[in-house]
Amino acid sequence: MSSAVRVLCLSLLVLLGAAPAANAAEGWALAPAGGGRPSFYGEGAPGTVLEDAVSVTNRGAVPVTVRLRGPGVTLADGTLRVPGRTRADIPFTVTVPAADRTVEIVARDADDRERSVRIRLRVVLPELSALTVEHVAVRGDRIAYELVNRGTTTLVPKLAVRADGLFGRPVLDRAPRTLPVDLPPGSRTKLTEPWPERPALDAVDVRLTVTAGGGASDTAQVSVRFVPWGAVAGAAGLLAAVVAVFAVRRRRRRRRRRPYDGEVADAERPLVQAELTGAGT
Repeated sequence: MSSAVRVLCLSLLVLLGAAPAANAAEGWALAPAGGGRPSFYGEGAPGTVLEDAVSVTNRGAVPVTVRLRGPGVTLADGTLRVPGRTRADIPFTVTVPAADRTVEIVARDADDRERSVRIRLRVVLPELSALTVEHVAVRGDRIAYELVNRGTTTLVPKLAVRADGLFGRPVLDRAPRTLPVDLPPGSRTKLTEPWPERPALDAVDVRLTVTAGGGASDTAQVSVRFVPWGAVAGAAGLLAAVVAVFAVRRRRRRRRRRPYDGEVADAERPLVQAELTGAGT
């Protein structure tokens, strides 16, 4: 069945005896065109346009007028008059939705008698392998990350880990290995990778590479700086203490040795007394 929409047409066919079963008292019936099918069935990727035809069979001698409708169904003619002992085939198109669904084409005559036929639509997705690694972070002695299956097939991923320090010096290099997880389509899984031998002082670029069947692959990277803050804090405290000791000693030395300013202290100046002569005025 082609997914392209063809020019729709209405055909009136003379009933030859191979018509769908009908209630003789009511005179007309609704069924999939071609006979032999109790209902319609179609499948494809979401958005695929399917084509088929529905038949209105008038077994009586009097013409019957019916109106047809169906949610999501585009009919070539929504109202038609079917002559006696005649079958009318009405082409229609329907679009495959994002999820499996069942709809109905309903026909009603002038006396409000209804007939309906079901259309079962099944979503069939093409096989696609797609995998991403996200939210990479170094937390303590572990590397945390998330794997997301963005395809339509279940994946069994492999992981390779590499970390390069300053000047490109490798500090971690783990070959690809299969992870003990199965990722269904659309699933997201949080995982961690142990790294107990991580450096104490370095600037490191950590790179994770994941692969899976069907050619799925992805790489993510994070930069992290390792600094032994406890040792740094201890060294800073020691340095501050040394600086404080030197400052105290310097103050004491300044107090003991004051610089000469050109004046003689009172204790060192000679005592000058006025001589009394006994003369008066």
